[in-house]
Amino acid sequence: MPWQPRDLMDTKREFVELALQDGANRRELCRRFGISPKTGYALLKRYAQLGIAQACTPRSTRPLNSPTRSPHELEQAVIELRHAHPTWGGRKIARRLADLGMSDVPAPSTVTNILHRHGLITPEASLASEHWRRFEHEQPNALWQIDFKGDFGMATARCYPLTLLDDHSRFN
Repeated sequence: MPWQPRDLMDTKREFVELALQDGANRRELCRRFGISPKTGYALLKRYAQLGIAQACTPRSTRPLNSPTRSPHELEQAVIELRHAHPTWGGRKIARRLADLGMSDVPAPSTVTNILHRHGLITPEASLASEHWRRFEHEQPNALWQIDFKGDFGMATARCYPLTLLDDHSRFN
């Protein structure tokens, strides 16, 4: 961040006071404060419109609208399904919405985001879900896995294939 590590409001206030003095070189002030001229002039414009207190307070960077946000009706359908089935997650709810004939069903990750946004998935529940972890032995040949794959007919006899897998190297 280009502002000094002092209190940000005091630094902005000092910049505005120096920039408003007669004969002040505003671009040189911007260089001295380590900000771009665009930022400096925007601060002075806010000061002219709102006054010193409003110009120096931090403002939200949240957008005024979110065109890709899910429609309210869809969010309500997700919430109702979750209340009816508290153990269902994003994948199952998305599938159920599609089965019910809802158009423009969002991705399961979007459904999960909706559940998080409305507090239906707690941070504790997210931490409790453990990611898949591959099981692997420390040494080669410590464990072999064998899987019978069924049988099928050949020209002269039946074939009974097996797969053998070393659990360390994953050599098949």
